Amino acid sequence: MIEMFTDGASSGNPGPGGYGVILRAGPYYKELSEGFRKTTNNRMELLAVIKGLEALKKPGQDVLICTDSKYVVDAIEKRWVHGWLAKGFKDKKNKDLWLRYLDVSKLHNIKFKWVRGHNGHAENERCDQLAVNAAKQKDLLIDSVFEAEAARSPML
Repeated sequence: MIEMFTDGASSGNPGPGGYGVILRAGPYYKELSEGFRKTTNNRMELLAVIKGLEALKKPGQDVLICTDSKYVVDAIEKRWVHGWLAKGFKDKKNKDLWLRYLDVSKLHNIKFKWVRGHNGHAENERCDQLAVNAAKQKDLLIDSVFEAEAARSPML
């Protein structure tokens, strides 16, 4: 069983953001994080899950994903994302990331566990720290899909 802990953050929504991931399996432990110059918290929450799954080397893994994102957990556990897919993600945000999640999720046996954020959960606190620190780095990456959509919509 692989345990994955994830968190996303943004300073402003949109604003600079980042994600943090911890992967743990027996004696193996790995941390992942990246920061982006303009994005949203929900994008970073979802990207953390995607990046964690993409980092797994072998398909068919049993993965327990612990996240404080109700956005991610509810969309998957309540199968909202499948309804959004059937409707072509009409009026839904983050289509690019949801399609990416759906592709990578097919490779593994995934279960989600929601954890309350900022509540003393050691791995969640560490992921938050990774995400926040990533968003504060110099030379942040460009979330090109988000920035292109933001340029087309003055509301973002």
